[in-house]
Amino acid sequence: MKKTLIALGLGLTTAVAATIAFQPQWLPPTSTAARAFGLPPLPPGVPAGSAAQAELGRKLFFDRRLSFNETMSCAMCHVPEEGFGSRASKTAVGIEGRSLKRNAPTLLNVAWQRPLFHDGRESSLVTQAWAPFLNPDEMANPSIGFVLDRLRALRDYAGLFEQAFDGRAASMDTVGAALAAYQATLVAGDSRFDRWLYAREATALSAPEQRGYRLFTGKAGCSACHLIGPADALFADGRFHVTGVGFPLEREDSYVVPLAPGVHTEVTERELQAFANATQHDLGRFEVTHQAADRYAFKTPSLRNVAHSAPYMHDGSLATLEAVVRFYDHGAGQAPGKSSLIQPLRLSEGERSDLVAFLLALDGRELAGLMASRPADARP
Repeated sequence: MKKTLIALGLGLTTAVAATIAFQPQWLPPTSTAARAFGLPPLPPGVPAGSAAQAELGRKLFFDRRLSFNETMSCAMCHVPEEGFGSRASKTAVGIEGRSLKRNAPTLLNVAWQRPLFHDGRESSLVTQAWAPFLNPDEMANPSIGFVLDRLRALRDYAGLFEQAFDGRAASMDTVGAALAAYQATLVAGDSRFDRWLYAREATALSAPEQRGYRLFTGKAGCSACHLIGPADALFADGRFHVTGVGFPLEREDSYVVPLAPGVHTEVTERELQAFANATQHDLGRFEVTHQAADRYAFKTPSLRNVAHSAPYMHDGSLATLEAVVRFYDHGAGQAPGKSSLIQPLRLSEGERSDLVAFLLALDGRELAGLMASRPADARP
C-alpha cells in the first residue's frame, strides 16, 4: 500500500503571562441540578465546594503564572471552547511545546469520573489537580512548595484563600479543593437524548437518531461498556478495556516521499523506523497496577458531549466520530488480551451514519454556555 508522506509543522508562540482578575460573582449559567438531568447521583467523596471556592478554582484554572515559566495553565490543555479538551493535536502540548503522551480528556462531567486519567491513577479531583503542576512536560514546577510560594507572592491572590476556606491559607489541600470545586461545576447533562428517553419527549430525537440508539443498545453493542440505565446514563462503566487502540504493529506499508518536482523515492515502514526514535508501547492501566491483565487497557470514557472532544481515544488517533464507528465496525485494533466484547459489527453505511447521528444527540443543553465561560481577560 502506497502513501504520500506529508510533514506538518505546528507554529507555537509563547505568550506573556497576564494577571487574571478575580470575579467574585461568577456562577455557572444554570443550577447544577438542572444541568445534570440524566446523570446519575454523584459518587461518594466528591467535595461539596462552595461558590467562593469554585470562583477561586476558576481563577487558578486559567492562570498561566502557576507554571514554571509562566506560560501554561490548566485551560491550555482543557480549552473551554474545545469542550474542555484539546483539538489542536492528537496528544496534548505541554510546556515549551513538548508533546505529551496522551490526548487531553474532556473535563465536562468530570465530577462523575472515578477513577481519573486514562489509566485511572488518581481517585480524587483534589489530589489530581497537582499532577499537571508537577509534571515536567506539563507545567514543570519543581515542587509543591514552589507553586505555593509563587501563589503567596501574587498580590491579586491576597486574602482569597482565607475568604474561601474560613481563614485557611493557600496550601496543597486548599489549592486542590478550589480546583476541584471549579471542575465540579462543569456539568453538561440534559441532552436531547435525556429528554427523549427519561422525560418521554417523543420528538426530541429524529428518526435516524432513534435508529442509532437501537443500534447502540443492540446490534452494535456499544452500551456494554457505555452504560445506559433505566433512570440515568453516564455512558461509561468505570472499567478498563483493551481495544487495541494505539498498539503498534509491524507494518509493511511503503511511502512515496517527494524529493523535488517530478522526483520521488519510495521507502518502507521498516526503513523509516531506522531514522526514528523507537516506538514505546503505552501500557495503559498496567503502569498503575502492574497486573498482566491490565496491559494496554484504558478507561472507558463517557460519551456525553462527545461531539466536542475530538480527536478520540487515549492517543488521539481517530479524528472523527465516523472514524471511531468504522474502527469498531471492523473489530477495533489488535493487541494481546483484547476484550472479548469487541467483535466485527458488519454495519451498513446507513447504520454507521445512524450511530453517529445518535452520538451527536448527547450534547448537554447548557453546553454552549459552559464552553463560553473563559474570563474576558484570560488570553487563549
